[in-house]
Amino acid sequence: MSQHTLRIPMPAFLRRLWVASEPYRAAARPVLDACGRVLATVTPFGWTTLALAGFGWLLAALFGWRELALLAAVLLAGFAIACGFTIGRMNLAVTLEADPLRVTVGESSAARVSVTNLARTPVLPIGLEFPVGEALGRFTLPALGAGASHDEVVIIPTQQRGVIELGPVVTQRGDPFGLVRREVTWTQRLELFVHPRRVPLEPLGAGLLRDLEGHTTNDTSMSDLAFHTLREYAPGDDRRYIHWRSSAKVSSASGSGTFLVKQFLDTRRSHIAVVVDADEASYADETEFELAVSVGASVAVRALADEMDLTIVVGEHAASRPHPALALDTFSRAGHGPWPLAPSTGRLTQLAPDVSVAILVSGSRAGFGCFARARAHLAPEVHTFAITAERGAAMALRQASGMAVLTVGNLNDLPRVLLGVSVQ
Repeated sequence: MSQHTLRIPMPAFLRRLWVASEPYRAAARPVLDACGRVLATVTPFGWTTLALAGFGWLLAALFGWRELALLAAVLLAGFAIACGFTIGRMNLAVTLEADPLRVTVGESSAARVSVTNLARTPVLPIGLEFPVGEALGRFTLPALGAGASHDEVVIIPTQQRGVIELGPVVTQRGDPFGLVRREVTWTQRLELFVHPRRVPLEPLGAGLLRDLEGHTTNDTSMSDLAFHTLREYAPGDDRRYIHWRSSAKVSSASGSGTFLVKQFLDTRRSHIAVVVDADEASYADETEFELAVSVGASVAVRALADEMDLTIVVGEHAASRPHPALALDTFSRAGHGPWPLAPSTGRLTQLAPDVSVAILVSGSRAGFGCFARARAHLAPEVHTFAITAERGAAMALRQASGMAVLTVGNLNDLPRVLLGVSVQ
């Protein structure tokens, strides 16, 4: 059964009145906004105090109770004194820094808040707080003379991979009774990246993409930069590669018109892709997902060290040809989401159509069918390796459907199981 919203049209004269009042409303908007900011400083306890004062005045007026009138006057006087604590503007320089901004799980970082009084008059003690992830750091800033500074340092331990938001730094001014409270935000948020654990790997090997800065192979070529040898000219060879000086020497020595041409070695460069399954149903538990992320991060770091082109796809997060810090930041942001392995691999083909090696990582519940569906998105010439992260499982390596299928039970198994395959 469909539901329809009944809309009552605004009368024409009210519409005209609303339109005509627009200039006045626009002129009054700054004043109304300022009033709203002032009223926002009153705490719930402050509003309760004002309500009691008003109720006391009303009863005193109706029944002539002087005691209630006196109580209302005291409450209003107290509220007025409380407002005095928030009057005035602070001229501070506040900075929030974290060193380092990128750590590995288990390491610690230090967040430092520095406050300097830029005013010519002293600043009374005020409250200062800033979020650290889901926690909240609270301090009391001591009285600062003109030009004085104060630092607060917080040590942030890291127990799990992720991104920890730091800040913004907020100062608070208010009365001792909590009737009014004024907050001022001084800094922007910072992101502290907690990178996954990684294990060092042996070089992954040469790739398949022709590249002027790539690795030399044993395949000969007639047009490249890696000179290999000279051979006799054959019909169809490019005359630009005739080595005239050597040809002249051979011809004068043998008495025949022999031409020699340059022979090169092909240079090639891998474009390696790491795709990590973000579907929660593919993993037995969260530990298994963290193992998969660590496996992907370890391979990515090795690929960058080997000067390979790299593309990363981890759920909704992706990076193509990133520098090492950004690559690990991508793994730090990784989380579960509606991105199974096959759609993620399909996304990879759009980001990096020239990929030559694909590393597909998933959990113990994914099964071989999950890898096969993901492999279908890749070109036949792409070398594909499927890695199953199964906590506590024995190392395994097998070939199936044209790709190597590896199983790792913990992160330390990865270097040993990769020794059985050649990423080339």
